[in-house]
Amino acid sequence: MRSSNPVFSRRGFSRDNGYAGFNAQQPQAGGPAVGTNPYATGNPYAQGEANPYATNPYAPQDTQLGAPQQVRGNVMTIDDVVSRTAITLGTVVVTAVLSWLLLPVDPANLGKSYAIGVGAGLVALVLSLVQSFKRKASPALILAYAAFEGVFLGVISAAVSTYIADGVVAQAVLGTMAVFAGVLIAYKMRWIRVTRRFYGFVMAAAIGFVLLMAVNMLFAVFGGGDGLGFRSGGLGIMFGVIGIILGACFLALDFKQVEDGITYGAPREESWLAAFGLTMTLVWIYMEFLRLLSILQGDD
Repeated sequence: MRSSNPVFSRRGFSRDNGYAGFNAQQPQAGGPAVGTNPYATGNPYAQGEANPYATNPYAPQDTQLGAPQQVRGNVMTIDDVVSRTAITLGTVVVTAVLSWLLLPVDPANLGKSYAIGVGAGLVALVLSLVQSFKRKASPALILAYAAFEGVFLGVISAAVSTYIADGVVAQAVLGTMAVFAGVLIAYKMRWIRVTRRFYGFVMAAAIGFVLLMAVNMLFAVFGGGDGLGFRSGGLGIMFGVIGIILGACFLALDFKQVEDGITYGAPREESWLAAFGLTMTLVWIYMEFLRLLSILQGDD
C-alpha cells in the first residue's frame, strides 16, 4: 500500500513494485510463492503477498512456512522511522519558532514578513514535489523542505495569533497531537482497516477537496472577498472539519506504509520517506485546525 497525502506524491515503499499488499504472486505447488511473506500474521492485509523488497539482500528471508524470519542489517525499523520523523518535525518546529521571533508581524513589518513566509511556503512546495517524484529519498532535500515549511508556518501562525484569534496556535497544535494519537491508537487496535477501497476513497475525496479549494482561491484572487465562501462561515467550518478528517485518513495511510516497509524489509533509507510523509500530513492537519479555529474564534 502506497501512502498518499496533500501533494498526491508518487512516493511509497512499493513505488517500483506496485502496491504492497495488493500485488500478490500466485503460490506455486508445494510451498509459498517466491518472494512472498507468509509470516506477517500481524498484518491482516499482508498474508501471502509478494514482498516488494525481495531484491533487498537485507530483507527478511522466508524459506519455509512457519520458520522465523532471518532479519539482517540495513533494513528499516520503527526506531529509524521515529528518529527520522523527530529530526524532520524538529526542523519544522525550530524554524517556525525562529521565524515567529525574527519576522515580526506588526503593521510596519507585516508585508515584508508575509512575503518571506509565502515565498518560503512556495519553496517548500517545490521541494516537496521534487522529492515526491524522486526514486530515492534525499535527506538533505527533505530537511530543506522542513526548514522552509517551518518558516511559512511560523509567519502564518504569528499573523493569525496576532490579528485573528490569540491562543489559537496552541489549540491547533494540541488538536493535531490529539488526531495523531487517536489515529495511531485506532490503527494499532485495528479499528481502522487500510484496504484498497479505503485508499481509493481517500484519494478521490482528497482530489475533490483540493480542486474545490483551488477554485475557491482563484475566485478569491480575481474576484475578491472570500471567493466561493468555502473558507468562511458555515461552509468554512464544514470544509475545515472535512480537511481534518482527510488528514486523519492520510495518517492511517502513512502508518500502513510504515508497517509494510518494516514487514517486508524496506531499506533503511526508506525511513526518510516515512518521515517526509508523516511531516506533510501533520502540517496539513495543523493548517486545517488553524483555519477552522480561526473561523470559530475570529470576528467574522
